[in-house]
Formats: sequence, C-alpha cells, structure tokens
Amino acid sequence: MIATLEQRNITAEAAEFEKQSEDFRTELACLCKMLADPNRLRIVFFLLHEDELNVTEFCKRLEQSQPAVSHHLALLKQAGILKVRRDGKHNFYAVCRDRFQGVMVQLFESMLEPSNGEVRIKDFRLTHSRPEVAGLATD
Repeated sequence: MIATLEQRNITAEAAEFEKQSEDFRTELACLCKMLADPNRLRIVFFLLHEDELNVTEFCKRLEQSQPAVSHHLALLKQAGILKVRRDGKHNFYAVCRDRFQGVMVQLFESMLEPSNGEVRIKDFRLTHSRPEVAGLATD
C-alpha cells in the first residue's frame, strides 16, 4: 500500500471559513474559561433571569465579599460577557445578550443533525429553529 500526500489548494473562501472557525473557537474557549468558575457561572445565571443587578445584590446572593464579587464581574466584563451601567454610586451589570447568545447559537448550530435540526446527547435532546422575521414569508 502506498500512501501519498496531497497538497491542498486552499481557496480564499476556504481560508476565510477557517479564519472564522478559528475566531469562533477562540471566543468559545474564552467563554468556557469564564464560565468554568462556579461563582461566575452563577452570576451569568442570575443575570439571564434578571435585567441587571448591582454588586451589593451579587454579594448577598453569592455570600461573598465585595472585592471577590468585583473581581469576578471585572473578568466577565473584560471577556465581553457583561456590560456595565453606572447609576449614581452603583454599577449595574447585565449580560451582553447578543454576544453571549450568538456564541451559544453558533455552538449548537455546529452540532446540529442536518436532517432534523436536533442535537442529541444521550437522553437529552435540544432542538433549534430560527425565529420567523415579521413581514417575511417562510414558505
């Protein structure tokens, strides 16, 4: 048996796709690293259920000191997961939903079964469909 190496001619389109894939993998790795800490994960869960919260509220919910909570919030903000709004003496934090959801949608779309738009992990099934845009026919 003879093995041969073929040199691929990468087109500009394929190179652009690879660059986008690399950017996505980098962004996903950053997101996973930030959410690997239980306190940061809890912060994001709190904010996905609330519009915004301030540091004092996080301290109560996490039962942690203000410096510890502020450290977690700063890391999440630096990663682009959270945004901050100043109101008087307080900073209010909220999830950057467009970015966060965009990464999650891209992740799950990469795992979808082409035939039925489902991701299956053991007995867990996740289905995905794009929302209809008002005024546009989907037929």
